Amino acid sequence: MDADSASERLEVIRTLMERSAIYRRALAPIMTFLGILGVLASIAGALLRMESSLQFGIYWMGVSFVGLLGAFLIARRQALKDREPFWSPPTKRVTQALMPSLFVGAVIGIIFTFALGSAVSFAWALPVTWILLYGCAVHAAGFFMPRGIKLLGWLFIMGGCSLTLSSMSVGAHLPITSSHVIMGVFFGGLQLAYGIYLHLSEKPQRTS
Repeated sequence: MDADSASERLEVIRTLMERSAIYRRALAPIMTFLGILGVLASIAGALLRMESSLQFGIYWMGVSFVGLLGAFLIARRQALKDREPFWSPPTKRVTQALMPSLFVGAVIGIIFTFALGSAVSFAWALPVTWILLYGCAVHAAGFFMPRGIKLLGWLFIMGGCSLTLSSMSVGAHLPITSSHVIMGVFFGGLQLAYGIYLHLSEKPQRTS
């Protein structure tokens, strides 16, 4: 590693430490938004009786796109509010940590929805896969963000593993309506709970 590269990495680490409070302030509304979106999408999916694999996959991939767009806009607004550049080196690091798992989740979602949707295991396999990959993505981002985000990632990972083990006992027969509930519990309930925790535990800003 040359001197310039080492200096750049040290600067990134220093910046991440200095901006931990900013990340926390941005993360609270993002998690709250994603949680509310997940809960409402779960309820709507169940009430509208989206019970085919094609409907389920397209619907939740659409919800995911709305969630990513909303998170981007919230983070950008927070950066402007704090007079910070949005696409800074720390933001790049967080994005790089998230992208592999999110990209794999998108690819698997397309494959399951358009090619494997008729499989008996679809109703639990796709939600569980998304839950596990999202947990890995959140945990990876946790190395550059507040410490509690890693715990949230582990909750997704352990929850996904538990659902996988549970599916063995029921022979992987699960109505797609129940899959909407599973998505709502994890992508709605867990994220909303974490967002509320961040809001309640946030320290008031000092006024100069």
